Amino acid sequence: MNSRPSSTEARTNESAVRIGALVPLTRPGWIEAGRHLLAGLELAVREVNDAGGIAGQALELLVRDTAADPQKAAAAVDELDRLGVVALTGEYHSVVARAAAAKADALGLPFLCSSAVLDALTEQPTSWVARIAPAQSHGWRIYADFLLRAGHHRIAVATQPSVYWASGARILREQLAPHGGDVIEFDMTALTPAALCDALVEHRATALLLLVGHPEPAVPIVKAVRHDPRLAGILIGAPAGQPEFAEWATLLGDDGAAIPFLRYLPQQLGPLATHVEATLREQLGEAPSFVAFEGYDTIVVLAAALRSHGVDRARIADNWAHVAVEGTRGQIRFSRTPGINVWQWAWPPVQIVDRDPAQPHDFRILHPD
Repeated sequence: MNSRPSSTEARTNESAVRIGALVPLTRPGWIEAGRHLLAGLELAVREVNDAGGIAGQALELLVRDTAADPQKAAAAVDELDRLGVVALTGEYHSVVARAAAAKADALGLPFLCSSAVLDALTEQPTSWVARIAPAQSHGWRIYADFLLRAGHHRIAVATQPSVYWASGARILREQLAPHGGDVIEFDMTALTPAALCDALVEHRATALLLLVGHPEPAVPIVKAVRHDPRLAGILIGAPAGQPEFAEWATLLGDDGAAIPFLRYLPQQLGPLATHVEATLREQLGEAPSFVAFEGYDTIVVLAAALRSHGVDRARIADNWAHVAVEGTRGQIRFSRTPGINVWQWAWPPVQIVDRDPAQPHDFRILHPD
């Protein structure tokens, strides 16, 4: 991976309109998600500049690696603030985005979050933060309804300690319980994949949801369950989207197919999305994930805001409600949504898809938006 500009190098283009980008580019961050997110951000920046920039000024992206570390992200926000960025973008991991949002709010720095879905992105209502991705509660309720329609009422979740995973388990439980659904949690810090298989049999679970990191321990869990004859009929699900990326199919092959997950794309791509998909496919050497489209749409929104309201941070933050721009996945508008403390696009399209067992590198849409 090419190295990113240092702080000193980032100062060379003093006339540029600078935007900070927070992206997981090293472990333990999800590198593949970070690579796709950054590809979308960078493509949109190139296209903005090819079209004349912002009032004749180039748009410059200052990229900082968060490595899925909230403290590192907060320090990066401080640095980018000192470098004079007019706004922040990016971040994939919810707990990291939450740290970045808190710091941006404290500094008075607009932050348009690209991919993190945790409902509680900030503790208090703020005008400084907006979000492209749907809130976790929105997508995961759709996923819970999908499970119920498929006849699943005894649902196991393999979890790891995390605000994000705990929030997901709570959303599932609240959505399933009124319909007779039962959620049984298994802490994967205390169980091996083999012990989890024994517990699934004991509790007669018909579905297992992976509320855990990738590739560890998600990949060994999938392998253990797939190769346990006692669990031949169990559905494995991954609402957080682990199977979206090519690494999933590379590591699991046929075992990684038929695992439904949430994906934030429309059923049919329009002209802009088709163009972006083709360009990013060539750039990445593989099909772009929905995360790449989120990155692209983030810059589309910020460029529109900058053209309409200038580079003053406060004016950007004061005008989220007036944004109306066509992105790759529909018209993007922000509103105040009950239970969400940031300006929210309500909502991007939501699909439930899986990898086709006949061809694990292809996807099947199980539930369109």
